[in-house]
Amino acid sequence: MPLALYDTWSRTVRTFTPIDAGRVGMYCCGPTVYDDAHIGNLRTYVFEDVLRRVLMRNGYDVQHVVNITDVGHLTSDADEGEDKMEKGSRRTGESAWAMARRYTDAFVRDWRALRLLEPTVWCRATDHISEQIVFVDRLVRAGYVYRTEDGLYFDSSQQDDYGYLARLNRTGLHAGKRVALGEKKNITDFALWKFSPTGVKRQMEWDSPWGRGFPGWHIECSAMSAKYLGTLFDIHCGGEDHVAVHHSNEIAQTQAAHGTRLANFWMHGHFLTLDADTKMSKSSGDFVRLQTLQRRNVDPIAYRYLCLTAHYRSKLRFTWASLEAAQTALNRLRHFYSGLPGGGRIDPNFEARFDAEVNEDLNAPRALAVLWDLVKSDLPPSTLRATLDSFDVVLGLGLRDWNPVAPEVPADARVLLGERERARAESDWAKADQIRETLRALGWRVEDTNEGQRLFRIALPSTIALPCAEN
Repeated sequence: MPLALYDTWSRTVRTFTPIDAGRVGMYCCGPTVYDDAHIGNLRTYVFEDVLRRVLMRNGYDVQHVVNITDVGHLTSDADEGEDKMEKGSRRTGESAWAMARRYTDAFVRDWRALRLLEPTVWCRATDHISEQIVFVDRLVRAGYVYRTEDGLYFDSSQQDDYGYLARLNRTGLHAGKRVALGEKKNITDFALWKFSPTGVKRQMEWDSPWGRGFPGWHIECSAMSAKYLGTLFDIHCGGEDHVAVHHSNEIAQTQAAHGTRLANFWMHGHFLTLDADTKMSKSSGDFVRLQTLQRRNVDPIAYRYLCLTAHYRSKLRFTWASLEAAQTALNRLRHFYSGLPGGGRIDPNFEARFDAEVNEDLNAPRALAVLWDLVKSDLPPSTLRATLDSFDVVLGLGLRDWNPVAPEVPADARVLLGERERARAESDWAKADQIRETLRALGWRVEDTNEGQRLFRIALPSTIALPCAEN
């Protein structure tokens, strides 16, 4: 089955054909490193990792570029407020440069903990200031730029199709606007280069033909993607919150400078939500990190598995119960796999079923269903292992690298486990169930297997409510 992907630009699932045969250029918007990434951010990177793996499975050589935003991302999409890096620097008491390095390192640790494939290129905004200045200069010479007291702005009114990616109604936006435009000509205009405020010494600022300052957020992605992938490449990815502003602005300035919409496919992962469908966000300073899960005895790969249980274009609601279920499923799969012998061949029927699902717009939930059908099948054990290995190339669960390690069980849990074993031997099922719940409250899940009782660490419930953040 040919690979088909949903394109936000066309609002359709369409057959993927690369611009250059055998090669795929893919750019993914990375983090703004003023704080840790939260697990909602990380869901997007899991989707992008699956996309890359599926492209590779289809025989493509993927040039995968991920940016690090370490300057220019203002606290408002309307180009109001200050640079998030300067604000974060005050919060942490570090220099903006030191803070950027620390949070970049933390992000890369999270990336690797989730078994995401390393990008072909990591690119920092601060390492590409000259490319951004050249890009802005090209827009100036093309007549798309005007100057205000605080910077250079892109004149979006010169493009009749501005905002097509998001299907923006510019007339409606103007009629309902509630923000002060200041010197901006149009509500949809955006900053290309911001001037350093008079009398203020910024930590991150550079000389330019228009004055000392720093680049806007959107220009960095257009400039860096063009440098590494060309002015029209195959796939641009990001979260759904990028559609209306960041990605619409990337397209606008690239159309003005190079006459392309930058990418042939625009793909977006949907939000991870909390209770009442509240989007997880860093803006409130209160959110769930991957380290939060690890402190509660959750394997990061269990969170990866949880992400695979929902289609990337559907919302995924995060609960501790759903995360525990993902951990349980992952543990069962790992133990099943570890008992299988090698030397087998991939089953072609199951492989064809699996490929059909992942090639239909990365349908990971249905691909997992094929996996569990395989586990329940009566195929020879060596065939099961070889086929699971094949599936895991896409799923990225690391089954081959996992080794069972007996958990360190405290004395009180061992005593309870012995009492439960005696209760079961005496058919006192009520007492056995009561002990199971007691162990659960202590952070242990009991599974009854042919080899006897087995204990697994579980994620203890949070003692505080999950954070709800504003947009």
